[in-house]
Amino acid sequence: MSEPLPAAAATLCAHGLLLRPWSEDGAADETAALRIALGDPEMGRWNPVAVHKEPGDTEVRRWLAVRAKGWACGTRASWCVRDEATGAVLGNVSLQDVDRRRRRGLVGYWTLPGARGGRVASRALAAVTRWAFAELALHRLELGHAMGHDASCRIAVRCGYPLEGILREALSNGAGDLLDMHLHARLSTDPPCDPLGR
Repeated sequence: MSEPLPAAAATLCAHGLLLRPWSEDGAADETAALRIALGDPEMGRWNPVAVHKEPGDTEVRRWLAVRAKGWACGTRASWCVRDEATGAVLGNVSLQDVDRRRRRGLVGYWTLPGARGGRVASRALAAVTRWAFAELALHRLELGHAMGHDASCRIAVRCGYPLEGILREALSNGAGDLLDMHLHARLSTDPPCDPLGR
């Protein structure tokens, strides 16, 4: 078992966003956001999450429990992404499969339907990338997304994660279909980038 990740010191503010670990018991607005996300057909099209017409308390509690356990075990860090000015929940960004001995991890993200198009994922990913390199001394972060998910590909490239290759049938979506996956990665020694594309 790895050492726990520093959740208490993991509130991040960057690019107009506030990132905080998800509440284990589920704050009301977080629960509402998760119900939308877990039931979103577009998210289920690209991601290996269960798609429910109306996700209930059980699905939300299970999702939150996995994230809390990840922080405690040192294998996964997940943040609720909020608008820094309004406090509105916008999405999620995560660092998982953390291997501090090999100095590697895997990053991922999603945004709520109403928050898409505002570079929320790019800004959140940039903040977590900096945190992983600075706080955990990781050297390599990988990012995988289904081929055909062009928006996710643009986010990866914008945040300095170049495409390294294609993994055949390496990802399943919410319907259980096997999808080919683009593999992107970023090293701690790569040049800095601007998630806003300036």
